[in-house]
Amino acid sequence: MQAKKRYLVLFSAGACFILLFCFGGIQVPLSRRGPHRRDDRSLAGLHPGARWRRWAGYLQPFSALEKDTSDELGGHMSPRQKRDTNSGLYTGKRCRMESCFDFSLCERNGFKVYVYPQQKGEKLSESYQNVLSSIEGSRFYTPDPGQACLFVLSLDTLDRDQLSPYYVHNLKAKIQSLPLWNEGRNHIIFNLYSGTWPDYTEDLGFDIGFAMLAKASISTENFRPNFDISIPLFSKDHPRTGGERGYLKHNTIPPYRKYMLVFKGKRYLTGIGSDTRNALYHVHNSEDVVLLTTCKHGKDWQRHKDARCDKDNAEYDKYDYREMLYNSTFCLVPRGRRLGSFRFLEALQAACVPVMLSNGWELPFSEIIDWNTAAVIGDERLLLQIPSTVRSIHQDKILSLRQQTQFLWEAYFNSVEKIVLTTLEIIQDRVLLHSSRSSLMWNSLPGGLFTLPQYSTNLGDFPFFYAKLGIKPYPKFTAIIHVVTPLVSLSQPVMKLIVAVAKSQYCAQVIILWNCDKPLPAKHRWPTTSAPITVIEGESKVIGSRFLPYDTIPTDAVLSLDEDTVLSTTEVDFAFTVWQSFPDRIVGYPARSHFWDSNKEQWGYTSKWTNDYSMVLTGAAIYHKYYHHLYTTYLPESLRGMVDQMSNCEDILMNFLVSSVTKLPPIKVTQKKQYKETMMGQSSRASRWADPDHFAQRQTCMNKFANWFGTMPLVHSRMRLDPVLFKDQVSILRKKYREIERL
Repeated sequence: MQAKKRYLVLFSAGACFILLFCFGGIQVPLSRRGPHRRDDRSLAGLHPGARWRRWAGYLQPFSALEKDTSDELGGHMSPRQKRDTNSGLYTGKRCRMESCFDFSLCERNGFKVYVYPQQKGEKLSESYQNVLSSIEGSRFYTPDPGQACLFVLSLDTLDRDQLSPYYVHNLKAKIQSLPLWNEGRNHIIFNLYSGTWPDYTEDLGFDIGFAMLAKASISTENFRPNFDISIPLFSKDHPRTGGERGYLKHNTIPPYRKYMLVFKGKRYLTGIGSDTRNALYHVHNSEDVVLLTTCKHGKDWQRHKDARCDKDNAEYDKYDYREMLYNSTFCLVPRGRRLGSFRFLEALQAACVPVMLSNGWELPFSEIIDWNTAAVIGDERLLLQIPSTVRSIHQDKILSLRQQTQFLWEAYFNSVEKIVLTTLEIIQDRVLLHSSRSSLMWNSLPGGLFTLPQYSTNLGDFPFFYAKLGIKPYPKFTAIIHVVTPLVSLSQPVMKLIVAVAKSQYCAQVIILWNCDKPLPAKHRWPTTSAPITVIEGESKVIGSRFLPYDTIPTDAVLSLDEDTVLSTTEVDFAFTVWQSFPDRIVGYPARSHFWDSNKEQWGYTSKWTNDYSMVLTGAAIYHKYYHHLYTTYLPESLRGMVDQMSNCEDILMNFLVSSVTKLPPIKVTQKKQYKETMMGQSSRASRWADPDHFAQRQTCMNKFANWFGTMPLVHSRMRLDPVLFKDQVSILRKKYREIERL
């Protein structure tokens, strides 16, 4: 009998459990949550029971999901949320790449970006013109919408303030009439300003549908992780290309400046504004903490001024903003009318560590940048604690923060082009997830724009990370000899060069790039060497083919040689030994320099033999094979095509590229005296050095390259590495490279 009662009790309990489960009384944690669903908990208004019922089973189509969400949350929305929902603002509120992006468009032609043609009568701001020009000048651009993976509007969406002269009216109707709009799928919309005073909402005034937003001053509440991209607020004067370098000239220890913490800006008496700015006077001490605000803004500021305005304005006028910026360790970056401000970029450039006081601001490029290594992120509610907090930061940490501000500024923020390219590279990493960049690639030199994952996802394959990983490059090199003249005699310079290079203890392989119009010689015509010789016949016979990323290069190092180069085995060995200490730079013998010609107001090229140089020509130079990949994939077809057409300047272009990546000069090694005499004595018509137009063409190249890069990336140097003084702590008679001195 007792056993029966126990069974009845168990049966009743089980039935109750099943009923509770069916009616949602018991919640079972989801086990399907993948690594890219980190935003599930941020879905506004979803309570656990509703979330379980919605996500039970397989992921529903996005349209059905949105319908369920609006129906279910309707009773819990504020009047404003209901109004926004009705207007379509929240159509793509919960978009993510997996739900609102069509990956199939990227499978055929890779990641290509199409810019709509500009419509007649539509005016563009200079800033938006710079955005579109940066895209059209990039390797991602395609003029064919059928090949595109991402689409960019030609309608100016940067400034959605109705009082702005660049505000585009009837934008909703204009966009929806576009045949490729497709409810915004695979579109990205750039925006700097939204809303009008005094509201300044994040509403752009039209339904963006399923489009991504690249937006400044975006809040974490409205930011859609793994979909939107937070960009910095930049002014109309921000350079399109190039951009200035940071202002950290010396790594002084201790790294303290005249001021500890500074700020100079407006405080707002009407409309919305930052309460933090109104409270800064509590922390200002006129000594090492200088926080200044003014009421002088707007036409009728005097009508609204309060009791502090006159005193604040007088104190404000005593200090020069630039002088404060460049002489302060920390720069306060509080919110203003919006979450972001121009002071953010100004502080980065000045190597003044930003102290962020803008709660809820999704920091620029937060998906890839670790801002804890370059900024102090504070809380607006703890303003009074900021001075003591920054004073407690150790000087080593301060120096590290300042150095990182310079890297981030130059890598991603100092031009509109870099801001736009960083945005596109982030999206490409999402699309090609299997070959996306690591955090180390994004947050260390040379940055994500120059570390292309199409080359490799292994850090050890790039020359920039050897020191960080504690590894060394492969201890061999591959020689590539560029041949353009017929092979008629065994005494030709190229034959002697092959033998000398192949004798090197570090030579793994010799590649002959046959770019001659004559037929390829038979195998027995080439000398017999211990190192294997591979002959590659250039398909297009263009000079740029010497920098193609050939699969036949097994080593990290490439020794690039012209056929008429005269080098001994000892010189080759020494150059490679030097390169192993500088694997990210060009190391070699023939050096050249650039200068600014003030009379012609252009860059000049000189081949004078002086101690000063900024280029090492690739006719006798060693560099990492990754630069072949960069040359082929990073540089635009226009520059490479110009070089091939002239059969000139490819060595200058490679030097521009490497210096723009490293921000450093090449390395010149000691050169035997005979080399100069040999080069100067060349008079063969086959030699391009004998061409009277050769030098003039190189002058032209210098300026065209500088124009594309937006700046002059070449860096002057006077350092020369001499084998007599190099590394060996022994007597001169026991030096490894004594033969160089005897030649």
